[in-house]
Amino acid sequence: MSQHRRIRFTLMTLTVVTFLGIGVFLGRGWENKVSAETETFEDIKLFGQVLSLLQKDYVEPVKNKDLIYGAIKGMVSTLDPHSSFMTPDVYKEVQVDTKGEFGGLGLQVGVKDNRLVVIAPIEETPADKAGLKAGDWILKVDDQTTKDMNLADAVNKMRGPKGSKVNLLIGRDGEKEPMAFVIVRDVIRIQSVKSKVLEPGIGYIRLTQFQEQTAKDMQKAFAKLKEQKVRSLILDLRNNPGGLLSSAVEVSEQFLENGRLVVAIKGRDGKKDEYFASGSQNIDVPMIVLVNEGSASASEIVSGALQDWGRALVLGTQTFGKGSVQTILPLPDGSALRLTTAKYYTPKGRSIQNTGIDPDIVVKPFPVKEVKNVPSIREKDLERHLENETQVQGSSSTGAVPSSLKNGASESPENKPETAPSSKEESDLQLNKAVDLLKSWEIFKEYMGKPAPVQRAG
Repeated sequence: MSQHRRIRFTLMTLTVVTFLGIGVFLGRGWENKVSAETETFEDIKLFGQVLSLLQKDYVEPVKNKDLIYGAIKGMVSTLDPHSSFMTPDVYKEVQVDTKGEFGGLGLQVGVKDNRLVVIAPIEETPADKAGLKAGDWILKVDDQTTKDMNLADAVNKMRGPKGSKVNLLIGRDGEKEPMAFVIVRDVIRIQSVKSKVLEPGIGYIRLTQFQEQTAKDMQKAFAKLKEQKVRSLILDLRNNPGGLLSSAVEVSEQFLENGRLVVAIKGRDGKKDEYFASGSQNIDVPMIVLVNEGSASASEIVSGALQDWGRALVLGTQTFGKGSVQTILPLPDGSALRLTTAKYYTPKGRSIQNTGIDPDIVVKPFPVKEVKNVPSIREKDLERHLENETQVQGSSSTGAVPSSLKNGASESPENKPETAPSSKEESDLQLNKAVDLLKSWEIFKEYMGKPAPVQRAG
């Protein structure tokens, strides 16, 4: 064998050995990858066969788009309750929602036991004025049953132009028969920020949702309160269903020092994205945050961040417990996927998925007779909810009590008046408790600032 042929043979042998070595080393990985791809291909092949049979043998002609949309909805419905497929019309409505205006009834809804349930009506909307309440079951929408109905479809059916009517059949605990409601749709303009002075020195800001302009509107609201000499603040997040993550961060950073962690989100790959407060702290007065079972998602991000940093005292009842982040993924035909892509964590690393935020001081609302037996609906009650991997059995998620409010704060969930006060505001036990705590703090601070009394010898 010539030297040239020997060299070529050696190179070929090395090449073969090299590839054999790689094959042995990576064979298991290749085998797993090929196996997964084969399984996926077989599943897609099965889907194609079913689609072909429906097109060919179903008793009536069917549209391909309807079949594909139905298949996608069914596929996504196997995931958590906050993931959904949106048709082009529904996606347009969602885009409008973030602007704070849409046509509909004004309801926040969820799914429990395969039934549509009211989480909370939005204040001063047709649903609220008609008397719908948290915990009501929506049995039918315009004579169509809601059992097993996709959440996005149910919302879409209740949306519509101003002046049009919706017929709802409602089941309510304590009522023997379902109740029929005929509600006229209106343009739902959600004023996400409301403010006023409750008492001299005590300001009040209520956030109803987290929209694009919420942080800016809140900043303007506090500026007006400051002109009225407020020295402390109550931030009311009760029945706030959440909204934009960016808005929650922008709201939180107005209360926190620059560089403070607001929230961290972590996806399937374990990669963590952190959001920090930036800019100047605009609101630095002592404050109390009010929460309840209707405080969800972005509301829990804000209350959790302020609680973890000891910036505010959280008062009320346990929050909803939605600790997941949804990303809207537009599709080429104008439809979109709302997909749960991550979980969020408070600055101390707490996931509140299913557990919610535990208030520093538990104060239950006044037990008004007509709502006394209404069940609280939380994330853990929804079908296919995600689990909380950070939860330890028997542990509490309560954070630090701010040092500026520790003194004079006491828990009194059983301190309920015997008769119902006359006005709505007077009957708000949680709000009244917050006011009392802030007044106590002002008195305590003034007292501590005085010199100690001088004792004279007799």
